[in-house]
Amino acid sequence: RVFDCVVMEFSEALLKFQLNWPHFFAVFCLVVVVYKSSVFVLRKRDAQRNVEAFPGPKPSWLFGHVMQFKQDGTDLDKFVKWGEQYPYAFPTWFGPLACYLNIHHPDYAKTILVSSEPKCDLAYKFLGAWIGDGLLLSKGQKWFRHRRLLTPGFHYEVLKPYVTQMAESTKVMLNKWESFAKTNKTFELFEQVSLMTLDSIMKCAFSYNSNCQTKGGTNAYIKAVYELSHLNNFRFRTFPYHNDLIFYLSPHGFRYRKAARVAHSHTNEVIRKRKETLQEVNELSRIQAKRNLDFLDILLFARDEQQQGLSDEDIRAEVDTFMFEGHDTTASGISFALYCLACNPQHQKICRDEINEVLGGKDTMDWEDLSKIPYTTMCIKESLRLYPPVPGTARRITKPMTFFDGRTLPAGFRIGISVFGIHRNATVWENPDVFDPLRFLPENVSKRSPHAFVPFAAGPRNCIGQNFAMNEMKVAIALTLKRYELIEDPTFKPKIITRLILRSLNGIHIKIKPVNPVE
Repeated sequence: RVFDCVVMEFSEALLKFQLNWPHFFAVFCLVVVVYKSSVFVLRKRDAQRNVEAFPGPKPSWLFGHVMQFKQDGTDLDKFVKWGEQYPYAFPTWFGPLACYLNIHHPDYAKTILVSSEPKCDLAYKFLGAWIGDGLLLSKGQKWFRHRRLLTPGFHYEVLKPYVTQMAESTKVMLNKWESFAKTNKTFELFEQVSLMTLDSIMKCAFSYNSNCQTKGGTNAYIKAVYELSHLNNFRFRTFPYHNDLIFYLSPHGFRYRKAARVAHSHTNEVIRKRKETLQEVNELSRIQAKRNLDFLDILLFARDEQQQGLSDEDIRAEVDTFMFEGHDTTASGISFALYCLACNPQHQKICRDEINEVLGGKDTMDWEDLSKIPYTTMCIKESLRLYPPVPGTARRITKPMTFFDGRTLPAGFRIGISVFGIHRNATVWENPDVFDPLRFLPENVSKRSPHAFVPFAAGPRNCIGQNFAMNEMKVAIALTLKRYELIEDPTFKPKIITRLILRSLNGIHIKIKPVNPVE
């Protein structure tokens, strides 16, 4: 009987709950909404309070400044205009909560660049599925360890033999350009140069002959890199896509995973082939006896103080990182440098005369030649100032940071360093939009802050491959100017945009003609 009573009471309670469950559910949902709304409002208020000392352009309460960015080639100029109105730094909002202090002056940039604060989680975390936790994204002790293990891969003795291989890849590209020189037609540079820099890094860093410049059709890896760069930028600007599940289920998420598979397949093949050739080798000296060491050799044989190497996952992450950064950023730098020289024939002629004097009758470049073309180097630096391949970078500070004027940010705040904004800052550079390589004469450089020109960043987290990149730019530009005259087409002005690196919406177009046409 007792049991029957208990069952009846339970049944009655269950019936009451079933009759009232919509009410309970509605109350539960209301509580959740109130709680989430309260958290949202508090976080919004805290974020606004943190940047009270930094005036800036008025954001939308919900969208921030996102709707003001049109992705039409004018956004970077908009940042420069805002910088004129708000000196040193101003807040930029991406959605209702994601706020960055956007720095555009070297005196402010110095404070963050000399620190070893990690890259920003929000700005860079979306790259993780593509390039892994390599040198670009890692932080703390892992970053320090990897940086130390990889540094020997960029020693000048390793870089030295790369110059010949860079020249070979450049000559393949220039041979293909003969058809453009004969027709005097405008052509798009960036895709051509991207193939060349991919070919070059495959030869130099991985001793891998891809023949990607001579194969027909569009290169699958380069197409995948472009797609991944575009989708990362799009995801960052689209607030709902910050949620991993929403992005994963979206058509854009599907495209991202498809492109990432192509990129990973490419790097896996490179690593697999190298491991096959090194099966019987356990010392770098044995490799060095047969051929020059490359980046992948040093990666595979790197050991720390405990004689521990890099895991397979770490190796792939570093190869993915260097494959992307080593070809795409350099392609941007070379393409915009050639465009600048096409638009400034007087400087182009001085460079060509200098190059001809150094190279004489040679159609290639040697390591020793790189230091003998100072005017060409100044022109390269000036193009990097006007068109930095990486127009911005971001950090998330782990402790409070105070700037030289006393304004402070709390721990956990995100900081954006606008390299483009610093390089176009009229309080730092006279006539900042004018191409003037004489800015980089030693006597002029000494008058400026060392943080006024930071195309490769600065401080402990500067670009580990900057010497590789500068060498390749010198080789590519010198051999191009020796062979062709570059001519501007005024009907094609680049519409510059950020896609992880600096690109142009409408491409980068020039005309060329042979310097010494055959009669």
